[in-house]
Amino acid sequence: MRNVALSLTLLLPERLNEDPPMLRRLLLAFLTFTLIWAEACSSDDDSSGTFGDDVGGVVDAVGDTTSDTVDTVGDGVSDGVDAGLDAFDPDDERQNADGEGPARVELGSTTNPEAPAAYVLLAETGITNVTGSVITGGHIGVSPEVLATITGFGLTHDATSEFATADAVVAPWRVYASNNASPTPANLTGAIDAMRSAYADAASRTNPDGLNISDGILDGVTFEPGLYTWGSNVTISGDMTVSGGADDVWIFQISGSLVLRANKRVRLAGGAQAKNVFWQVADAVTVESGAHVQGIILGKTGITMQTNASMVGRAFAQSLVAIDDNVITAP
Repeated sequence: MRNVALSLTLLLPERLNEDPPMLRRLLLAFLTFTLIWAEACSSDDDSSGTFGDDVGGVVDAVGDTTSDTVDTVGDGVSDGVDAGLDAFDPDDERQNADGEGPARVELGSTTNPEAPAAYVLLAETGITNVTGSVITGGHIGVSPEVLATITGFGLTHDATSEFATADAVVAPWRVYASNNASPTPANLTGAIDAMRSAYADAASRTNPDGLNISDGILDGVTFEPGLYTWGSNVTISGDMTVSGGADDVWIFQISGSLVLRANKRVRLAGGAQAKNVFWQVADAVTVESGAHVQGIILGKTGITMQTNASMVGRAFAQSLVAIDDNVITAP
């Protein structure tokens, strides 16, 4: 188009002298063609689309309102780019992927001595046993305190000095302390660190399904899967039921102490499993005589099981675990 205009411009002086009427006709035709061509170029029916216009072309402005192929990531439009984000919930990592309730509190593998899950009783300052007791399904361990703080078990020291055994801790499970031979000290350090992390994880969960239920006095209460929080002490004064499926999870956050009254029981119903019930307790835990508790107790301070109390679960204390003729079985 520029070449045509240049040719006409160069011819204008000569044609003006030779044939003015012809020049006017030619000039009028040129102007008419130019207007038609300009209008066609500005048409919205293009196939490529200009960046930033509202044209429905293949390439268009990122984030505009046209139905084009490229769009803004995370803008909420149900296009190919946003499909993954539309389904993403930032809280999914705190939800149970296998059932109802919150995500499980991670305890590691039962076969890894650096993981809390390898232990039935795990404490930082000691484990005392008044008499009797039968502990099955896992080890017992103390760290950073030493073997002398594990009392009432009649320990037999292994020739390797890596562990001890006791009649109360049913074989093949063992007794470990921080002053056993390597690799026990490192294993226990890892287990205690993970135990503390598990407590912190359980304590950090938010948006509870129930808050301060029954003002912390629980008598005949049934709990469905979920996160439950109390800003006070909790006393289980009557039988309590945890009801749900085999993969459902319960977390009980208690900012004060927890007491399970004598001869009362925490029952499981509907296929619920003790390994999926977590008690995060900021103060002392007491399971009174003849009572039965189920679940993983994550204690910030001490855990005491009185005479003939029983447990299906694990007791992890950041101070002392005290037992007295108890039957304690790993979940």
